[in-house]
Amino acid sequence: MTTAPTTLPPGTTPPSKRRGAPPAGRPRRRGGPRHPGRARRTALPYLLLLPALVLELLVHLVPMVMGIVASFRELTQFHIRDWTGAPWAGFDNYRLAVDVNRPVGEALLRSFLTTCLFTLLSVALCWLIGTAAAVFMQETFRGRGILRALFLVPYALPVYAAVITWSFMFQRDNGLVNHVIHDQLGIGGTEHTFWLLGDNSFWALLTVSVWKGWPFAFLIVTAALQNIPRELYEAAALDGANTWQQIRRITLPSVGPVNQVLVLVLFLWTFNDFNTPFVLFGKSAPEAADLISLHIYQSSFVTWNFGTGSAMSVLLLLFLLLVTAVYLVVTTRGRRHDDAGR
Repeated sequence: MTTAPTTLPPGTTPPSKRRGAPPAGRPRRRGGPRHPGRARRTALPYLLLLPALVLELLVHLVPMVMGIVASFRELTQFHIRDWTGAPWAGFDNYRLAVDVNRPVGEALLRSFLTTCLFTLLSVALCWLIGTAAAVFMQETFRGRGILRALFLVPYALPVYAAVITWSFMFQRDNGLVNHVIHDQLGIGGTEHTFWLLGDNSFWALLTVSVWKGWPFAFLIVTAALQNIPRELYEAAALDGANTWQQIRRITLPSVGPVNQVLVLVLFLWTFNDFNTPFVLFGKSAPEAADLISLHIYQSSFVTWNFGTGSAMSVLLLLFLLLVTAVYLVVTTRGRRHDDAGR
């Protein structure tokens, strides 16, 4: 039986002669042509990130693992040369750190409570001052750019230079703070105050922390305010809303997601702050300003008890992870509830 040839319409190219078509009698390869250059382009970003990832692991992960291992050993100055040969202590260092009936645990608890109070006040003041300054700077007036630059000076200055300057300003006899308060304003009599000793050291440390921390909050909130349409404020003003009502009903809800991240970052930075108390007070801070970061440093590098200091560091890490997880869960649920209510 003979099959009649298929007649193609005029001007149609036979399939065997089309460009890219496989030769007659050869099956078409499935999946299309391969592009080795596409695979290289896909892998290139990951290859560029690989050196930074390796350095990040070496700088953070390796010391973290070594600190966890050291927390389970009786690591003192006698085993520094060969710290892996230090006697195994198990959970003894952790029991010593959390036992509030013994001097070590009692001092750690007091330092922890001091740090909690200090962090709460510092974060609240940084957020309040930064948000107020950002809202104020939204209005257009002459010299706004210069004022914005001045607001960011504390954040741009190196931490050591700023804290050393404050330490000179807090000096009892020659400091600027006492000169202004006692000599110029006449507040508190003529007897100068010891700002870096006793209970006053807490307020001195809080002042420095807020001074160098609020410009960061100001910068973040200012960036968030740029996404709020001006028409919302104009419509609210036409409806009779005053400035406080506009801030409460428009500004704060609009920057809510940014504030959630901002508060968490400020909390972690402030709770872990070591440079400020160390530069301000040295290796030994007054009891009123004994933050937990400096307390762990003293327990490790002053008393040479690295095992106990490592255990304290691990406990601090677990506490911060727990607080961060709870904070994220609560804020995420609150955000979903607000979205569902809308």
